[in-house]
Amino acid sequence: MALAGLLFALACIVLAQWWHGGSLSVLLDGPALLIVLGGSLGAVWLQTPWFQFCAALRALGRVLTPPVWPFQEQCSRLLRWSHEARQSGFLALEGRLHSDNLDDFTRQGLQWLVDGTEPAMMEQLLDNELARIEEQKELEARVFEAMGGYSPTIGIIGAVLGLIQAMSHLDDPARLGSGIAVAFVATLYGVGLANLLLLPLANRLRAICRLELRYRELTAIGLLAIARGEGSLSVSRQLNQFQGGRH
Repeated sequence: MALAGLLFALACIVLAQWWHGGSLSVLLDGPALLIVLGGSLGAVWLQTPWFQFCAALRALGRVLTPPVWPFQEQCSRLLRWSHEARQSGFLALEGRLHSDNLDDFTRQGLQWLVDGTEPAMMEQLLDNELARIEEQKELEARVFEAMGGYSPTIGIIGAVLGLIQAMSHLDDPARLGSGIAVAFVATLYGVGLANLLLLPLANRLRAICRLELRYRELTAIGLLAIARGEGSLSVSRQLNQFQGGRH
């Protein structure tokens, strides 16, 4: 959907340009693209720590191939753990730590459970970890949001530079007209890059993050219920509230 949406938007713009009889080659301008991309990247590099920028680039993989969070499988797993803990104690869950299909958050919470961490302390630890994950994902999205904020203005800078060049051909109306047309391509690049790519990327990353956080919250609720020694029926009722998250 992400790639299809981008291609559809670009295709509509190209089709509209062709429909009105405009030349498609006018939309291609290397210097304008360099100004917009280079200026936007430079501005973001100035305000963003390097490790955060690299994390945002790595997050792009989640846009095209979002992680699948197995809500139903996690609910079943937590219910099994609840039954085992009530039957044999928390130490009986130690062998589950080595399961290959556990994510880091679940494994860490299970480790605290096995270690006998008090429920109140465990709740605080899980909340802190959830807050850390949410903050990290938000910082990744803000990198693209910042680029989307800068690129239209930098596109205007590119247009002004192009107009300065065009004004040097006042004595040649033909070259002046084409120069003005090319100058405004930079504005098109800046606005298009922001609204067709960068801002949608930031919002898509936030949407993916919301689903991940819902999965983490389900895990935290289940682990805390086990830590408090609640019965399987109570655990099941709490986990069922999160079943809609898998959609």
